[in-house]
Amino acid sequence: MPAGRNHLVRVLLGMMLCTSVLVAPDIAAEEQKSGAEQKKEENKKEEVLPLKPVRKIEFTTGEGTWISLDVSPDGKTVAFDLLGDIYTVPMEGGEAKALATGLAFDSQPRYSPDGKLVAFLSDRDGAQNVWVMNADGTVPRQLSKDKQSEFTSPAWTPDGQYVIVSRQTQLPVGTFELWMYHLKGGSGVQITKGAATPAALPDQWTHAVGAEPSRDGRYLYYARRTKFFDIYNLTLPRSQIIRRDRVTGDEDTVTDAPLSAYRPRLSPDGKWLVYGTRYEADTGLRLRNIDTGEERWLKYPVQRDDQESRFLQDFLPGYVFTPDGKELVVSYGGKINRVNVATGEARPVPFTAHVALDLGPKLDFPERVDEGPVRARIIQGPQQSPDGKRLVFSCLAKLYVMDMPGGTPRRLTASNEREFQPSWSPDGHWIAYVTWSDKGGAIWKIPSDGSGAPQALTEALAYYRDVVWSPEGTRLVALRAPREEHVELPVDFGASPNMDLIWLPAEGGVTRLIMPARGAVHPHFSKQKDRVYVYTEGGLMSVRYDGTDRRTHLRVVGKIWFPNPAYKEGAPAEDVRISPDGNWALATVSAQLYLMAAPEMGGEPPTVNVYSPNVPLKKLSEVGADYLAWADGGQTITWAVGSTFFRQALSTVSFEPEKKPDEKKESGAAEPKAEPGAEEKKEVKRSPAEHYSVNVEVPRHHPEGVVVLRGAQVITMRGDEIISNADIVVKDNRIAALGRHGTVAVPAGAKVVDVSGTTILPGFVDVHPHWFEIRRGVLDMENWGFLANLAFGVTAGRDPQTGTNDMFAYQDLVDTGEMIGPRAYSTGPGVFADTDFQALDDVKNVVSKYKEYYRTHSLKSYMIGNRKQREWMVMACESEKVMPTTEGGLDTMMDLTHVMDGMSGNEHSLPILPLYNDVVQLMAQSGVS
Repeated sequence: MPAGRNHLVRVLLGMMLCTSVLVAPDIAAEEQKSGAEQKKEENKKEEVLPLKPVRKIEFTTGEGTWISLDVSPDGKTVAFDLLGDIYTVPMEGGEAKALATGLAFDSQPRYSPDGKLVAFLSDRDGAQNVWVMNADGTVPRQLSKDKQSEFTSPAWTPDGQYVIVSRQTQLPVGTFELWMYHLKGGSGVQITKGAATPAALPDQWTHAVGAEPSRDGRYLYYARRTKFFDIYNLTLPRSQIIRRDRVTGDEDTVTDAPLSAYRPRLSPDGKWLVYGTRYEADTGLRLRNIDTGEERWLKYPVQRDDQESRFLQDFLPGYVFTPDGKELVVSYGGKINRVNVATGEARPVPFTAHVALDLGPKLDFPERVDEGPVRARIIQGPQQSPDGKRLVFSCLAKLYVMDMPGGTPRRLTASNEREFQPSWSPDGHWIAYVTWSDKGGAIWKIPSDGSGAPQALTEALAYYRDVVWSPEGTRLVALRAPREEHVELPVDFGASPNMDLIWLPAEGGVTRLIMPARGAVHPHFSKQKDRVYVYTEGGLMSVRYDGTDRRTHLRVVGKIWFPNPAYKEGAPAEDVRISPDGNWALATVSAQLYLMAAPEMGGEPPTVNVYSPNVPLKKLSEVGADYLAWADGGQTITWAVGSTFFRQALSTVSFEPEKKPDEKKESGAAEPKAEPGAEEKKEVKRSPAEHYSVNVEVPRHHPEGVVVLRGAQVITMRGDEIISNADIVVKDNRIAALGRHGTVAVPAGAKVVDVSGTTILPGFVDVHPHWFEIRRGVLDMENWGFLANLAFGVTAGRDPQTGTNDMFAYQDLVDTGEMIGPRAYSTGPGVFADTDFQALDDVKNVVSKYKEYYRTHSLKSYMIGNRKQREWMVMACESEKVMPTTEGGLDTMMDLTHVMDGMSGNEHSLPILPLYNDVVQLMAQSGVS
């Protein structure tokens, strides 16, 4: 298991846009444009979302989910959002008029003080940003230009020159902070800081949400939420209303609500403050006298708040006082309501919205269950022989060798042991490997030609892994952990608490401690033959055989997704291996393989960020890398994806940056002219890496015979049908007949099993079982998670995000009958935000890993970035006929865009409730599960 990525944290949670940056035009100049010019601008489609809608759903609704709204300064019009479109409706109610529509998700409209403009949030440029448009929906223009941020609750300053908004960065994820953006341009000005000091821990961070400027411009009210990420088993209060002096910067806490306070709104005369809070299990609105501090309930209950989620659309949807201050216009119960401030009585603002939503493709690609021979999806721990002519690997828990190129894999041993992680001796004559069962494991070696019997080298049964030969071939180095500890580990991601780094003679014998591993993995060697190199999250380090003189040589990092004070320079690589001559290093970052120089400098080790390298660096993989190794004395780089082995000569690696199309034109190279009418052909870049498909195929387990299950009560799949005292005739692996005893023909010679007193029903299919208890790298053939699933009637499942590729091996082992378990489908490892895709082709490469190399038809798109990047995923999956499911991420807006864009599934529930007809219709008509 890679050391650098915390898979468990990521599961519990987990770009350059092709747009021009527009400076907001002068408003007065805009107003002077002729009607024809305005119309021309209006017809220019501002959206640059890459996905082209291919479906449309339509319905009419008079209710909506989480409606944020505002009232025009003249009090005549309500602007509101509904499923990512913005509408207006007269204050007295009526038919809603669409103001902003399309595939983009537009939300949270706010009128400017003069009523001429509407500020809103939109992802129409590929990422969510702050926009403004004329009050009639024309001339939208962008204020913020972020690529990876979330915004919520825009509000105008009283002079109409700025929009204040809560902004949260997404790569890495940060807290909501207040920013203000001027209408005429600029990158924005930060008002609050989530971290009081650079050294502040995430639990010391605070969010600033839902700004409300006072009418005189002196004060700014907002909700301050403590802690960066604290939503599960939440203890309240977590937020209170803060008043900030915009002159001095002083801040005071206004409320002391026992169950939090949020979403402040001021009355036009500045005398009243409305905010949301909880009482018992429901949310209500409190009315506070600014002068006296006296409070009372204005309306209880209202819309359920979003305190236990990520509050990415604030804690409550937007509401507002009417210009005369006599009513509060607020949505709850799916309706828009006018609440009398004096009495608390409410009356509706009835609306009828004719919704027409553009949708992306329907990514529904049914596949029949394969019943032919099992072709192994992955090879594990592949190692090239020192002479480069053979490959050894573990597959289906057995060792295989094959000649390269084009050889046929063959078993190396005839043993019944489960064999893993082979390693060639330096002379190529021996192969060392580890075995494992719940009774314990050992280190073995066998002649590489398979001519002799395996020899056990270790004296004590334990859990061993990552065995490797010393350069002179006299010693073996490995990791070791107690047998019982490994059996009882709740989860296994490579390192365990009491794992040690050990060595033993190559001829076998007593093992000797080098040091407690403390998370170190993948021992290997370089030019100093008396030093063992290992990788930890702290970097690539080495140590002498006696555990002394420990040195850290190199740190390799990538992009940070979730904040971690220990990762100030970036998230650690998953693995790093030094070259045999010590001059180069290989690293995997975000499942991609990189080659880089490894300078020796003494003192503090260098840190290389693969996205902004300070040394020569080259990305070698296109689709990814599951395993990596040096071969041929460091002259060859090897890696594997699925069951395909790659190798590339170090001498073929060029560190020259690839020329962009514009640079190629400037170089003066003549471009071939295309024939008239011919399609433009995309230049295919040929990789210098060789690749070999490894085909290990074994028979699929196929039970034979006839058995009759007699006497049970049977619940069938025919409506409400229940059959008592039934006979179920099973022939081979199919139910051949079913009916009440005496009505079904029983074949002669069938075995009859009395199951009287039981109830039999169709097996359950679990589409979200995280089988995290599996053992990784060194597989465990008795997976208690599988057995428990079967015991509770789960006969098939699909794990949506496995952390590593091992689940594909378990799926194959179940299919071959080597182990007992349900049909174990999976998406394989998730695709995460730290990929930070820069182009559609990048996404296609990754998707091809799942379709071509893992041979799976689904993948997990785990909050991979902004709207454009998520749409690239849809486009790539449509091209490859892969069904992407997604991580809901406690983000209702993202969930809805998943549905609109055409993702096949959306994991986890929508955090906002209740859901009304708009969302129900979207989910039902889109066909997304």
